[in-house]
Amino acid sequence: MRGLLSKKSIFLFILLIAAFALPNFLKNKFYMNIVIMVIFYAALSGSWNILAGYAGQLSLGHSIFFGLGAYTSTLLLVKMGVSPWLGIIAALIMSMAVGALIGYPAFRLKGPFFTLATLAFSEVIRYIASFWKELTNGAMGINIPFKPGLATMMFRTKEPYYFIALGMLLLIILITFFIDRSKMGSYFIAIRENEDAAEVLGIPITRYKMYSMLISSGLAALTGVFYAQYILFIEPEAVFNINFSSQIALMSIIGGMGTIFGPIVGAVLLVPLNEIMRSAFSSLNGLNFFIYGIVLIIVVSWMPNGILPTITNQVKKRGLKVSTDRKGAGKIDTAN
Repeated sequence: MRGLLSKKSIFLFILLIAAFALPNFLKNKFYMNIVIMVIFYAALSGSWNILAGYAGQLSLGHSIFFGLGAYTSTLLLVKMGVSPWLGIIAALIMSMAVGALIGYPAFRLKGPFFTLATLAFSEVIRYIASFWKELTNGAMGINIPFKPGLATMMFRTKEPYYFIALGMLLLIILITFFIDRSKMGSYFIAIRENEDAAEVLGIPITRYKMYSMLISSGLAALTGVFYAQYILFIEPEAVFNINFSSQIALMSIIGGMGTIFGPIVGAVLLVPLNEIMRSAFSSLNGLNFFIYGIVLIIVVSWMPNGILPTITNQVKKRGLKVSTDRKGAGKIDTAN
């Protein structure tokens, strides 16, 4: 077991070094943009994974918190000149407050009813943002003036964005790792598996659901701030979109819900696939989504628990079989 853990640690360390060294070898802007978007989506899906994958609260309204993060930091920057780095704090507070307001009534619902409630809240927020033109500029959106500098989180090259996105992803991985190894994570999993049994065991279900909501919404807001500064344009239909929420969820589901690295696996598979399909079939409107959907169906059909858990289970089974065969061979030799 110690040997396995050490090998895993060495492998992760090598991956981390490779991640930091990648910009030195990847000079093509198109491919660099894809890599940045992979990291961004992995981080955003990782924030969703804490609420849905660990605590079992399947939300299809996670774009609420992402969009609130983007709008909060953008409005502070455009209207008041506040640095996005300080805007992150305001975005966290705003998204966590709204998460608490949504969670308080929604957590009284279970199963698909909770999912539908998050969907409804997402639509309400989108309509408010679309029609509150004095604040959000409505469907016209907000263009963020390009003023390059560290204070404004704007850069002329993509490398700084890459490292900011990577740091954001590493933070979410560390938080997820802490949750996975903590008592809080055990409570989340107990609630996910069986709420009634968890309540009988004395776990304060509503409180820990709220913890998952606050952590998840805050991290989603963090990714929203990054997105706004990277794209330099936001509008309600883009950041509060239901399809966007579904895409975030699919990455965790396909990669492996309730795992630390599942969202990363899902993002690595789906983001480049979507970009390649959209680029290859740009003349055939919608065909990329058709092919994208077929791939999703195949993956979900063959690996219902997600790619990462399926691969992990196969490796464990093969390791156990090899170990058993060796023990059997040893007994035969002894008998002879």
